[in-house]
Amino acid sequence: MNHSHLCLISKSLHYVFGAVMMAFLIVPLIAVVPISFSAGSFLSYPLPGFSTQWYQTVFTSGPWMDALRNSLIVGVASTMLATVIGTLAALAFARRNLPAARTWLAFMISPMIIPSVISGLGMYFLFGQVGLASTLPGLVLAHAVLATPFVLITVTATLQGFDMNLLRAAASLGASPIRAFFNVAIPLISPGMISGALFAFMTSFDEIVVALFISGPSQRTLPRQMFDGIRDSINPSILAMSSFLLLLAVFVLLAAAWMARQSKQHLTSNG
Repeated sequence: MNHSHLCLISKSLHYVFGAVMMAFLIVPLIAVVPISFSAGSFLSYPLPGFSTQWYQTVFTSGPWMDALRNSLIVGVASTMLATVIGTLAALAFARRNLPAARTWLAFMISPMIIPSVISGLGMYFLFGQVGLASTLPGLVLAHAVLATPFVLITVTATLQGFDMNLLRAAASLGASPIRAFFNVAIPLISPGMISGALFAFMTSFDEIVVALFISGPSQRTLPRQMFDGIRDSINPSILAMSSFLLLLAVFVLLAAAWMARQSKQHLTSNG
C-alpha cells in the first residue's frame, strides 16, 4: 500500500469520524421534532398520529405567547445594551493603552466562567437591595451582564485586523471621535458586532438559571415557562416550542457564520 492510498484512507476516516460526531450531537436534537407533531397527549414512539395541535397550543394567546413576548423584549433590550458595552470595551482593549488590561478583560468575561447559579444568587441579593428584583429592567440588566462577554470576544477578534491609524487619520482630517467611530470603525467592525449581538441574543433567549432568581410571575420567560411545564406536566407542547427554538438557533448560527465570512473577506480586501 503506497503513500497515496494511506492518505486517502486517513482522509476518509476523518470524514467518517466527523460525520459520526455530528450525528451524535445533532440526532438527539432532531429527535424531538417528530414528537412535536404527535396527535397523542404523551411523549411516545411510534406516533399515534400526525397533528399540529401542539403548535396551535403554543402559538395562540396564553402563557406560551406571554412568555415568548417577554423573552423577545428582554432578549432585544439586553442584546442592545450588551452590544454597546461590549463594543466600547473591545475598542478600549484594542487601543492597547488601558492600564491593567488583563485584569479588566478577566473581569469583563467572568460571567462566562462563573457558574450561573452563583451569578443568579448574587444578582438576586443585589437587585433585591435596589428594587430591581422581579422587574423587567432587572431581568434585562441581568441578561446584559451575561451576554456582554460574547460581544466583547467577537468584536475583539474582529478588531485584530483593524488598523487604529484609520481613526487617527480621521481625527487629523477634522472628524470628532464620535464621527470617526461611526463613519470609520463601525462599517469595518459591523460584521463582528452583528455576530456578537446574535450570540448575545441567543444567550438571553435560552437563559433559565438567572431568570429563576430574578424574574417574577409577570416576567416569566420562555425557558422558565418550559421548565415549569416539564416540572408540572410533560406534553408535546413543550417539544413544539423546543422545535421552534431549534429552528431559531440554526438560523442564528447560519447568520453568525455568514457574518464571520463577510468580516474575513472585508478585512482581506482592505488588507
